[in-house]
Amino acid sequence: MAERKKITIIVRMGKKLKKEGEKITISPEECEALIKAFYGPHGVEEKSMLEILVKCNPADLTTFRKNSPYIFLDDGYCFEKWDPFHMKSLEIEFLRFQRAVIQRTMHPWERDALLVRKSLEEKPPLYNLLIELACTRTSDEFLGARKAFQCLYSESVEEFVAVKVQGFQRRLLVALVSTYRYEGMRIDEAAIKLECQKLARAIKTYQRNEIENDDEVLRILTTRSKHHLKTIHKCYKEDYDSNLEEDLDDIKILRDTVNCLCAPPIYFSKILDTTMSICPSEQEMEALTRVIVTRTNVDMKDIAAEFDTKYGAPLIERIEAAALGNYRDFLVALVNRGMAN
Repeated sequence: MAERKKITIIVRMGKKLKKEGEKITISPEECEALIKAFYGPHGVEEKSMLEILVKCNPADLTTFRKNSPYIFLDDGYCFEKWDPFHMKSLEIEFLRFQRAVIQRTMHPWERDALLVRKSLEEKPPLYNLLIELACTRTSDEFLGARKAFQCLYSESVEEFVAVKVQGFQRRLLVALVSTYRYEGMRIDEAAIKLECQKLARAIKTYQRNEIENDDEVLRILTTRSKHHLKTIHKCYKEDYDSNLEEDLDDIKILRDTVNCLCAPPIYFSKILDTTMSICPSEQEMEALTRVIVTRTNVDMKDIAAEFDTKYGAPLIERIEAAALGNYRDFLVALVNRGMAN
């Protein structure tokens, strides 16, 4: 509502100035489109800016500045200055499309190596991003990222994680980035039943710190193949009438691990919903680019179907409502391509 009021002010002021004899060349509708073009938070509307700003005269721009108090500040010296915070935010929005294009054209190994670095250098660290990279890529794909990481930073992913992370998180994350999982379909039915029981016992009888330090829980999650783990996930649901990740809901790092290994579309659809919610953080907004760029040629059709089912709106419609300009068009094109595969 606050945004709508500000837009209305601009339109009315434009009409008022026109009556007083000032030369206003843009229409109230163009004023409204211009303020929306600056608004973000996912990109900017470059086309509207180009079409409207080039024909604005000084009176138009004065009207725009005076009646955009959340963009411009009155400093008391008869001119309006950019709000530094909004200026910085706008610079980020202009770069969003550029960064998406760079990520799309980058070799997947290099892209993932950079994301590994980013995951633990952010404040706070993004453990879920590191888990996503280690658990949603194939063994060969993540091995390639580990090779690229050594090439780029002259250190291994394992030692980087071991230095940056402490406690239980170190044990889990180092194991996840070190493993080279079997990618075939062979499973051991007896082992699945036994390991399902071990996970259930750990969840239902142990305290949180005991679950986190349970060697069997760590062994199962960090060494078993994805097909084996998906079968355990199904067995757990059948035997205990609940989802494994839901019973781990209080331990986010384990829940994310299970979701990334056993149900990537559920994990990614939740990330996408969060990034397009009201007032997402910059880290959450960056995830919109990351998920769509990295999953276009993998499982975008499954992610879009899960998103539609869980959140009651087509993914493309949500992107079109949340994003702006070239950035929006690029993301929509990638999703359409992924859904056609």
